[in-house]
Amino acid sequence: MRYGMAIDLKRCVGCNSCTLACKISNGTPPNMFFSHVVIEEKGVYPNAQAYYTPVLCNHCENAPCVSVCPTGASFTDDDGIVCISQDKCIGCRFCIASCPYEARTFIPTEVEGYFADKGLTPAEETMFERFERGVVYKCDFCKEIGKNDSEEGPACVHTCPGRARIFGDLDDLNSDISLLIANKQTYALGPEFATNPKVRYATR
Repeated sequence: MRYGMAIDLKRCVGCNSCTLACKISNGTPPNMFFSHVVIEEKGVYPNAQAYYTPVLCNHCENAPCVSVCPTGASFTDDDGIVCISQDKCIGCRFCIASCPYEARTFIPTEVEGYFADKGLTPAEETMFERFERGVVYKCDFCKEIGKNDSEEGPACVHTCPGRARIFGDLDDLNSDISLLIANKQTYALGPEFATNPKVRYATR
């Protein structure tokens, strides 16, 4: 079993439903995104066009964040998901510096809410209490909140209105993700980093 994700860029309309679903499901503080959409504009008016690229942790086979972690807090589990054990994390942030995809976020000692001048709302206090202070977090394919192995899959997958995201077992040749990769031209971000990501993109 090796979980991975494929994103069909022809189906992505840049609506950011994945971004919001991720934030709501994981209850992340302001300025903390496990998933978001990069928007690029190419061309010159009137022939300009917007290109959307959803990004998240790439759950690399050769994850530099894992190799540099001095305590073993960053590791790859039996399902191929790159995880963080916050109990072992000492907040050194070597993993953040080594991640070429900028997929990790450090939780400071004091966490501000979405209405900084008013303190945390009761809802924010409930949402944020799962996050330990002074350690690092990132996308784990919704493993911690128990969605990655459900029928729906990660929050970003089952929320996408264009069904641009496919999540599944890369080792199962008959899985939807394996069939998409086999039948469409796909690529990974940052091939020069030689990290062998488990997130693939089907070309536009």
